[in-house]
Amino acid sequence: MLRNLLALRRVTQRTFSTACRRHFENKVPEKQKVFQEDNGLPVHLKGGVTDALLYRATMFLTLGGTVYALYLLTLASFPKKQD
Repeated sequence: MLRNLLALRRVTQRTFSTACRRHFENKVPEKQKVFQEDNGLPVHLKGGVTDALLYRATMFLTLGGTVYALYLLTLASFPKKQD
């Protein structure tokens, strides 16, 4: 019983340790250089191809949704014919 408690204590100490096991490289200065350089691109497109694709998909969905909403509003504004 005491051995189990000691093992549990050891596991919890390892789990909640504040020491970092992996060392990550700080990439923030590199990203700051990319986003702060003056190359004529807007900020939302400086990330590369992925940002451009996300921007185009967002614009397509926004415009498509607006057109569809206007279509449904015009469809709902005219009464249906009674047969």
